[in-house]
Amino acid sequence: MLNQKEQQYNRLLEGISNALDIPESKFRQAVKRYGDVGKWLQDGLCDGTEIYPQGSIRLGTVVRPIKKAKEASYDLDLVCELPLDMAQMDAKDLKQTVGSRLAENEMYKKLMDGEGKRCWTLEYAEEDGVGFHMDILPSAQEISSLPNEPIAITHKSEDSQYSWLSSNPRGYAQWFDERKKIAFERIAKAQKQTIFESRMNQGIYNSIDEVPDYRVKTPLQRAIQILKRHRDLRFAGQPNEENKPISIIITTLAAHLYEQEEDTYTALKNITEKLQTHSSLLELRYVIDEALAERNLITRRGDKWEILNPVNPQENFAEYWHEDNHARAKAFFHWVSWLREDLLDILNQTNPQILQKTFEGCIGERVINEAVKGSDILGSIVASNHSKPLQVNIIKSELPAKPWCPEW
Repeated sequence: MLNQKEQQYNRLLEGISNALDIPESKFRQAVKRYGDVGKWLQDGLCDGTEIYPQGSIRLGTVVRPIKKAKEASYDLDLVCELPLDMAQMDAKDLKQTVGSRLAENEMYKKLMDGEGKRCWTLEYAEEDGVGFHMDILPSAQEISSLPNEPIAITHKSEDSQYSWLSSNPRGYAQWFDERKKIAFERIAKAQKQTIFESRMNQGIYNSIDEVPDYRVKTPLQRAIQILKRHRDLRFAGQPNEENKPISIIITTLAAHLYEQEEDTYTALKNITEKLQTHSSLLELRYVIDEALAERNLITRRGDKWEILNPVNPQENFAEYWHEDNHARAKAFFHWVSWLREDLLDILNQTNPQILQKTFEGCIGERVINEAVKGSDILGSIVASNHSKPLQVNIIKSELPAKPWCPEW
């Protein structure tokens, strides 16, 4: 049971998640655009070609990314799966077939941003200050004994050699849905009621039953959104920015550690604390909680790190963590310590202005302003701390220098 301060903080975290999420109007625009692209590809490629979303847009964990310390275009990831197995077509031929079909459309040809290692990218210009970056992943059916339908995706190396890699976006999405299923079933009705009532005057939904499942946001999804934004701002402009934790690792570990909590604060707190128990692996000290160790979420054997894809154990998300004297591993656990300082320990702050400045530094000024708009939620959070001495200098000295958090 949350105390009063934690309840107020949970409200703030939910507001942050809402402000980080893609606006409903832009989501509908994105769906329209990837539907148009999908139809164009399907009409010009093999019968049975499938186009479907993957990544954060599919999982409900979209966050507007940070690039050069500023909010950038939303990333939309699509899979273009041809009804062929990988033995029927060369990886290069499949990649070029999809790219050529896109280029046959004059509009898409203008939007194409060159050939990526795995994707073709369309860059949509900003409208109302918001743009879209659409990655289209060419793929074929993989010949595999795995039960959850992996696909073979194309990969172009730095020396322009093409090869097949294994992936399973549908299987991963199904696993993720299962990890939040119980919480979803508990909160879906109430959230749909709130969404319906808040949009009654807009005529979007005629009844609660018309509110789609993807509009329901579980604490797991909200926590992941906050974790990804905190990661982006904490590493923005820093010398080790290229070593920041990748989103698939954050999402996978958070989903593993989620225990169907029904509020965002408790979910975020528990995920952070459980991640901290793995930090001893940096010194090769194996003192991880036994229950967590049995799940093998993060393992280290000598110099080799492993964070396995839950639907494809042959894929290791931490494959490169040993490089540069474990630079990525060190960055990950340093980030986890920042999470506790910035998002958990900060609750002891006694000044709402400093609380807001701290959040602006690690979450973003626009996001925080939207989350607290029209309320004194920050004042409510610190109200229970007023009996404690104000410790402005202590909080300030513990915060990192720009660009992670502002100087005051």
